[in-house]
Amino acid sequence: MQDTEELYREYSTQVYKFVYSFCHNHLIAEEITQETFYRAMKSLHNYDGTCKVYVWLCQIAKHVWYQELDKQNKRQTVELEESMLDTAATESNFIFAQDKMDLFKQLHLLDPNTKEVMYLRLTGEFSFREIGEILGRDETWARVTFYRGKQKLMRGRNQ
Repeated sequence: MQDTEELYREYSTQVYKFVYSFCHNHLIAEEITQETFYRAMKSLHNYDGTCKVYVWLCQIAKHVWYQELDKQNKRQTVELEESMLDTAATESNFIFAQDKMDLFKQLHLLDPNTKEVMYLRLTGEFSFREIGEILGRDETWARVTFYRGKQKLMRGRNQ
């Protein structure tokens, strides 16, 4: 196994791009990338070599991102409640925020593989081939998983 400095030099740009595909915010992507390598350094002894180092680092980054999402969702809920008390938001903005919140709640309920494929495709705009490569699967698996996830979301919205 490489030392942590060498790991950082080799993979930090790729991990940053992976994280940026989720958040579309340079500051958050940098922060999550740093946290990813910090956690990787702390758990280096747990890495068993069953997957590529890049995949392992992306899994850590994904978990850090999900934790950040949970924090943001809690903050948005508080901010939304406060803004409704302070001033009446326009009806269309409120409906859009609710729809967006509902969509992410539905995404959060999907199985981990489907959720990850959906996030990579929708927010990261990765190709199915790239998604397959990131997740250690093939392009066809990524396509089918995305399609099935989309169908689950549509069924959930129609109920």
